[in-house]
Amino acid sequence: MKVYNTDKVRNLALVGHSGSGKTNLTEAMLFQSGATKRLGHVDDKNTLSDFTKEEMERGSSIGTSIIPVEWRNYKVNIIDTPGYMDFIGEAYGALRASEAALMIIDATSGVEVGSERMWKYTEKIGLPRIIFVNKIDGENVNFRNLMEELESHFGKKVIPFSVPIGEGENFIGVTDVIYQKGFKYNNGEPEETELTHDQIKATERMYEEIAEVVAGSDEVLMEKYFSGEKFTREELLRGVTTALLEGDAVPLLVGSAEKGIGIDILLNTIINYMPAPTDERAHLGFRYEEGEERKVDPNQPFSAVVFKTITDPFVGKISIFKVISGKITKDTQVFNANKDKQEKLGGLYVIRGKNQMEIAELNAGDIGATTKLSDTETGDTLCDKNHLVKFKKLKQPAPVLYYAIEPVSKGDEEKISSSLHRLREEDPSFVIERNVETKQMTIGGQGSVQLDVIIDKLKNTFGVEVKTVPFIIPYRETIKGTSDVQGRHKKQSGGAGQYGDVWIRFEPTDEDFVFEEEVFGGSVPRNFFPAVEKGLVESLEHGVLAGYPVTGVKAVLHDGSYHDVDSNEMAFKIAAALAFKKGIAEAKPILLEPIMKVEISIPDAYLGDVMGDMNKRRGRILGMDQEADGTQLLIAEAPQAEMFEYAIDLRAMTQGRGTFMMEFVRYEEVPGTIAEKIIEEANKED
Repeated sequence: MKVYNTDKVRNLALVGHSGSGKTNLTEAMLFQSGATKRLGHVDDKNTLSDFTKEEMERGSSIGTSIIPVEWRNYKVNIIDTPGYMDFIGEAYGALRASEAALMIIDATSGVEVGSERMWKYTEKIGLPRIIFVNKIDGENVNFRNLMEELESHFGKKVIPFSVPIGEGENFIGVTDVIYQKGFKYNNGEPEETELTHDQIKATERMYEEIAEVVAGSDEVLMEKYFSGEKFTREELLRGVTTALLEGDAVPLLVGSAEKGIGIDILLNTIINYMPAPTDERAHLGFRYEEGEERKVDPNQPFSAVVFKTITDPFVGKISIFKVISGKITKDTQVFNANKDKQEKLGGLYVIRGKNQMEIAELNAGDIGATTKLSDTETGDTLCDKNHLVKFKKLKQPAPVLYYAIEPVSKGDEEKISSSLHRLREEDPSFVIERNVETKQMTIGGQGSVQLDVIIDKLKNTFGVEVKTVPFIIPYRETIKGTSDVQGRHKKQSGGAGQYGDVWIRFEPTDEDFVFEEEVFGGSVPRNFFPAVEKGLVESLEHGVLAGYPVTGVKAVLHDGSYHDVDSNEMAFKIAAALAFKKGIAEAKPILLEPIMKVEISIPDAYLGDVMGDMNKRRGRILGMDQEADGTQLLIAEAPQAEMFEYAIDLRAMTQGRGTFMMEFVRYEEVPGTIAEKIIEEANKED
């Protein structure tokens, strides 16, 4: 592949609901541009962008892939993202590296939840969009109804730049609204065709909509529009680009990726109206953090950001980056500003799916890849050591679902840990945690598909198998009453014996543990106080009800006795432990469970179902608030024990439209009947 100047580069994140045909669209673009000689298809498992074993088995993308397409002496970097909401972190990373989003919608399904969420997110970050309606040749597709649905979801800013000629099985081509010409297709090749009177009138009406938007972008054009003059090609290009960048217009195009219809018009629209990375109005997803400020300019010192890492079992680590400023060759000295380390490039490539193509140079705004960067991770900034700059890292969405895992084969713990950390380089949106208290290893992410894929990759890529196991809930025990007990340890076995005797009062406290002494007259010598405290602290690890850690206890040593010869620290430590067991049992012990605060964002239509479900989970609704986009924010608290699979259940209840965040807030008493079952189970295991 040849080297492209920045003004000849376009970067688009390809987003949309799973199954809408994103990967098939990239195949159609490659075929249309002459990069491939045959049209790959997801069903045939021969596409360039879905190349991992996991993707082929599932028939859908689970990772970001880069598909550069050369068209009319321009380079269009398509960043193909997974449609599953579990991989939302992948989509966020791709959108960050793009000047616009190419949103694909399945004409047979209409606006689905994946498209809704991507639209909301791109609106929020102010990213320009182009919509491509795919599968327009599907059964029962009605373009007029589809436009009404798009307008109701996304507003009047969605304007057709191409419309279908025929529908369903009769779909043969498209009309280019700007040029007011019709094209029918044979094996992806367009051929101009006559338009009917009605088609001409409809096209003229849509052209007027575009002209009106263009007029609003510039005072001079506004004047020209109202005087009835036609815009020149250059004026149209300029005006549409401005409207696109300012969010006043979203071009909509139609076609069929499978039949190669409308792909040329889509590519022309991208090149004509999409901003070059150097356009000062263009979206720059990589925000400056510190060092020398940078613009997307090939004449400035080199800087780049790694926005995706691929773990390849044969090649090793592949780092995909976007050049922000300057240019890079395979001999460029790169410095990792985050790790404060010099890195050596293992070659310089343009990648297309799994294929690597060597390239001599990459300019600002372009996307490339290298291997063997030993310290560099996703999100790191690479730059010239003499001109340091650092860009902010992407904030990943908080995990909403966790799996507790353990090895199938004993002794694989270390291998699992190192393999998981390598997979996390590839997908930073999942977390790996070792629960200090329960000793369980957990992985957390956005949903079951993402976590299942991680488990599959452990086996397929690293040859290590794990199984999911039930979560151990970190219950606690405490007391509601008070007690005053004696703990006495006496042991005589010839020679020096052991003697320790304490009286300790136990009572509730708001703190984890408090130890005090009120000993008068030296009934327990001061030098044994630390041993008594140590005996109590060690006893806190296992409560009397079910063996869970004890919290919220105040212990006051107030009396006791000792022996001049037989008393020692060990004896008083044992005496304290005996007092603890007896004292806690007499002070109305209870079981505590972790309570989580949950913030749930849902459309109005699902409010009743979600509130009812929360009540079934022993949850409490604390309040509601309406968000800027019209959705409801429900604030609740619920026991952790009831929330482990909430991500799956909420998705089912709301058809994927509900999202939530959850955090630990405090411990509360477990209701009696539930506590009895937990205690019974715990004692059965012992």
